[in-house]
Order: sequence, then structure tokens, then C-alpha cells
Amino acid sequence: MVIKSDNRMSNFFSKVYFWMFIGLLISGGVAYYTSVSPSMIRFVYGNYIWVLLLELLVVIIFSALRKKVTPFVAKILFVLYSLMSGLTLSSIFIVYKLDSIGVVFLSSALMFALLAAYGYVTKQDLSSLGKILIFALITIVIMSVINIFVGNSTFGIVVSIISVVVFLGLTAWDMQALKAMYNYYASNDDELNKVAIYGALDLYLDFINIFLSLLNLFGKEND
Repeated sequence: MVIKSDNRMSNFFSKVYFWMFIGLLISGGVAYYTSVSPSMIRFVYGNYIWVLLLELLVVIIFSALRKKVTPFVAKILFVLYSLMSGLTLSSIFIVYKLDSIGVVFLSSALMFALLAAYGYVTKQDLSSLGKILIFALITIVIMSVINIFVGNSTFGIVVSIISVVVFLGLTAWDMQALKAMYNYYASNDDELNKVAIYGALDLYLDFINIFLSLLNLFGKEND
């Protein structure tokens, strides 16, 4: 019985990481295609504010409908968000060298995997840490907005360092939260399928933010 339960949990997390991988694949493909297509570059950066607002709108709607949508609709919204995210992420292929992006991506994947594994196996309750991290995340957003107007490179480096720490912590917290949600919905396959999609979104966002922060710190820009 224990083995069966362990297999079900493994299957659940396989779905989570499958959809996270799909999201990253879509975003990466769209980002690269956009960066090498002059017409796409003109479209995205000629309407950048609207593209960014649409991306934010999709993720807000996705989060707001968490308890109401079917697993199928959740998948559609996740794919749509991944597509929109790919448009805004296209700038990394324009700004940074491709080999540098690859090295930072692999480094981000390793750090993400270590903290995800920690969140999965730890017996320590991370719920109190989660509250601190959410507060820190709000602080990061405020600091980032301020730096848009200030334009201080040192300030930007500090924000990136804090971001790496915060999103690594959120990775562990999200993994533990996903285990708790699995246990809560263990007998409801429909809910588990939906939780897997939303879990994929949470981990996707953690990874992307770790990657972008490390790229800002260590990425080599094109000449």
C-alpha cells in the first residue's frame, strides 16, 4: 500500500515537471524565434507595454481562476502564459551571448534542482519561511520598480542577488506546499491534475526568476 502511494506521488510530480518542462520549452522556443525574426522584434518591442500587460493579465486570470477552471482550461492558460512569457524573454537572446545563456541556464537548473530536492525531502515546516519570502518578494518588486527610474547598476546587482536567494527559498517552499496539496487531494484525480498544472506554473516562475537574476549577475553581453 505504501509503495502504491509512493508511485502515485511520483506520478503526480512527474506531471508537474513535465508541464514545467513544456512551459520552458515553449518560452525558450518563442524567445529565440522572436530574437532572430526582424518582424517579430518590431512587433514585440513596438508594442512592448501591451505585450507585458497581456502577459500579466494572463497570469492574473490564471491565478484568480485556480479553484474554478477544469484541468484542460488550466493547461490552455499555462501554454498561453508560456507563449506570452517567451515574447518578453526574447531580449535575453538579443542582449547576451548564446554560450553565456547556456552556462547560466545549466547553473540555474542545478541550483533549482538542489532546492527542489530539499523542499521535497525536508521534515522541517517551511510555512513560516514562506511568509517571509513573500514579503521579500514584494520588496524586490518595489526595489525593481524604483531602479527603473534610478538606473543604478550597483542597486540592480543587489536586487539580483536578493532575488536569487528569495526564489531559491520559494522553490523549496513550493515543493513542500505541492506535497501537502498532493496529500490533501490524493483521492481526487481531477484536482490533482489541476494542481499539477498550477504547481508547474509556480516552479516555472521560480526557475525563470533564478535564471534571469543569475544572467543579470554573470551573463556576458554581446559586443
